[in-house]
Amino acid sequence: MGDGVSHWKDVIALARKAEAIGFDSVWVADHTVFRFEGVPTHGRWECWSVLAALAAATDRVEIGPLVTCMGFRNPALLAKIAETVDEISGGRLTLALGAGWHEPEFTSYGYPFDHRASRFEEGFHIVRDLVRTGRADFQGAFSSVNDCELRPRGPRPNGMPIMIGTNGPRLLRLTAQYADSWNTTWIRHPHQVPPLRDAVDAACLAVDRDPATLERTACVFLDLPNLTGRWSWNEPQPPEPLEAAAAAERIHGFAEEGLSHIMLWLDPCTEAGIETFAETLALLDQ
Repeated sequence: MGDGVSHWKDVIALARKAEAIGFDSVWVADHTVFRFEGVPTHGRWECWSVLAALAAATDRVEIGPLVTCMGFRNPALLAKIAETVDEISGGRLTLALGAGWHEPEFTSYGYPFDHRASRFEEGFHIVRDLVRTGRADFQGAFSSVNDCELRPRGPRPNGMPIMIGTNGPRLLRLTAQYADSWNTTWIRHPHQVPPLRDAVDAACLAVDRDPATLERTACVFLDLPNLTGRWSWNEPQPPEPLEAAAAAERIHGFAEEGLSHIMLWLDPCTEAGIETFAETLALLDQ
C-alpha cells in the first residue's frame, strides 16, 4: 500500500522470490484504502482474489490474509471463499480474522463501522462452524444463516487453522476460546511483546485453556539498509536500518519472547529487499 501501484506481475514476482529464498509464508493484507490527513490515499488489490492467484502460482509457502476483515464480507461466503482458496493451495491457507479498524475504508465502501466487536463475534461463530464442521445454523442481531452447508469440502477434514488478530479484551477472549493462533501487528522490537503476551495468557486462563496451546504470532516492521522510509509517516521515530546479523538477532529476540511465527513488513518491499534479507535467513538457519 505504498506509493505507486504494484501490479499482479510485481506481486507474483515478490511471492516467488520469497518462496525461492526460503520464506515460510506469504501474507496479503485485507484493506481497501488508507486515508490519513496529509498523506496521499493508498490502496491495494482485493485480498482474496490475490490469495487465490498466489495459491495457484506458488508451491510450498503457506498463505493467508493478514488479517481478513469480518465486516467486508458475508460470514458464510467468507467461509466458502476460504475453503476454496485452501483447496487451490492444497491445504496451505491459514484463515486469519479481525474486526477491522480504519473507519474510512468502511464508510467509503458502504460497510457499517458500528458494533464491530459484536459483528465480528457473530460472524466468527458462523465461519468457525462452517470451516470446522461444514454446517452452521445461527440467528444473530447482525448475521444469520439457516441450515447452511459448506460443500464441497477442501483438503482438510476439519478445515484450515484459524487465527484471530486482536489486542482487545473481548476478541482476546474469543481467541482463547476458539482460535488456533493469535496475531498482533505493527511492532518493531521484542520488548513490545511481554505486555501483549501477558494479556493473551490471562485470556486463556480465564477460559481454562492452557496458554501454551495457543500459538503466538506478530506482524513486524523490519527496515533493511537500503530502506525507503515507507512507513515513517505513521511512526514517531525514524526507521532503524538493520544489517543481516542485527536483523537475525532481532528475530531471535521475538522467538525468545514466545512468538513462533512472524510476518515481516520489509522496507524496501521489493525483489531486491527480499534478496537482501536472504543473508539474514541464512544466519537464522545456522
